[in-house]
Amino acid sequence: MSIMIKSNFLNKLKQEERLELVDPSEEISKSYLIKSEKCMQVAKLAYGAGIYENAVSEAYYSIYNTVQSLFFKCGIKCENHSGAVLLIKELFDLENLYLIFSEFKKDRIDNQYYIPMNDAEPIHKEKCDERLKVAQRFNVELRAYFGKLTIQEINNLRKKFKEM
Repeated sequence: MSIMIKSNFLNKLKQEERLELVDPSEEISKSYLIKSEKCMQVAKLAYGAGIYENAVSEAYYSIYNTVQSLFFKCGIKCENHSGAVLLIKELFDLENLYLIFSEFKKDRIDNQYYIPMNDAEPIHKEKCDERLKVAQRFNVELRAYFGKLTIQEINNLRKKFKEM
């Protein structure tokens, strides 16, 4: 996706008030971390039950909720999954986490909406195990990142957001 298309998409979300600045909230941020942890618990339960496509979906939602936690810590409300993925790259400049988040979003969509042909498993146990480990690392890395954010850095991100 080109820079212009990304910018237009984010601006469209802003116009629709699906992406906007709000008051930063540690309370809401912590609530999203709790949701993230619960999603990871459900992912592990699904994995243990051999329901791998659901495990991958829940791992994605664990990541997504950790991202939402970051956003609310900075006072950003984003009601669009694709917008959230783009913000990780365009606003926060977290290229590696962007690539993982983007890949997990695609996995979640593939596993949630598409049925494999010939009764094949949409995802096998080994790949699911690897995906759960990657999701856990993503969450740890992102939490470490925003755990160190200063008030000044948050203010700079909010200013950059306004200029996007």
